[in-house]
Amino acid sequence: MISLLNRVTHAGMDAIMCAMMNRNQWRLRRQAVSRENLDAYLEQCEHENHSTFYATPDENSSLRTPEWRREANLLSWNSPIQGPHEENNTARALLFETTKPSGAPTLILLHALMSANDFGYRRIARRFNARGWNVLFPHLPYHYSRRPKGYGNGELAITSDLIRNAETLRQAVIETRQLMGWARRGASRKIAILATSYGAWIASLCLSREMTDFTILLQPVADVRHITFESPASSMMSDLLFNNNVLPELIDRHAHLSSPVRVKPLNSPDRITIIGGKYDLLSPSEKLKSLCSSWGGARYREVHQGHFGYSAMRCALEETEYYMTHSATEEHG
Repeated sequence: MISLLNRVTHAGMDAIMCAMMNRNQWRLRRQAVSRENLDAYLEQCEHENHSTFYATPDENSSLRTPEWRREANLLSWNSPIQGPHEENNTARALLFETTKPSGAPTLILLHALMSANDFGYRRIARRFNARGWNVLFPHLPYHYSRRPKGYGNGELAITSDLIRNAETLRQAVIETRQLMGWARRGASRKIAILATSYGAWIASLCLSREMTDFTILLQPVADVRHITFESPASSMMSDLLFNNNVLPELIDRHAHLSSPVRVKPLNSPDRITIIGGKYDLLSPSEKLKSLCSSWGGARYREVHQGHFGYSAMRCALEETEYYMTHSATEEHG
């Protein structure tokens, strides 16, 4: 009885959030990508690989060199990828420092798509600060301070404009890598990532290019075709794409760049945890288990929730304690 009640409760919560996402997709229906434009973009991408597509300005001189600025606890720099929305062309991250920040380990927190507010993330930052960690909380493209006027928070990050989706993903991965480089230049001994949903998708793609002390991914996108055409959150988007003759198999032409299953993390799999929701229809548990397997046996934990809920984060914080204790044992053992 309790299990049935849990399933119904979480299904209802997910249904409300999915309805909101589908409404947003309808509002932006005129931005749906054309088949002709998508074919041209995918043809260009077929010549790319992870190292070129997600290269930082240090690795690709054609990208804009960052000019780092800091005002109080706000770090900003010009995004390496410039687009038509001026608000999104400046990357920003909140920096929460421990009492002795120089050389301290750094946690990078990556938020979910259309994250409502950063209250919970600030609490997590305080928790890590108390353990001697600095915390960086970047505003992902089109979110928070980067939201263009006239649009909702994160509304433009995932739409039926699949080209913008791919370029936004690329922008977010490169900026996250830049933040990791910034932390290392500040003599951070360790860098870890804690990421949720859309943020976890971004983090998963960083792992082929960056080492971390540990990485915890809460319900990441593991199957791009599923999230685009088969998820309850994308029913309107899939209708718009089908109307433009954009078919599911086209997604596979970009999978070598956007699918976490095609990534080979630099980390040992025992330093990666993926957390799934038992009732999650957006990032189904079977796809997350398959991702763990493809990564050589990454740790998998499952909680009783849908895609939206708080149990996954509680589980994630337990995992951070496990990794930090494990690291401390290694250092003093």
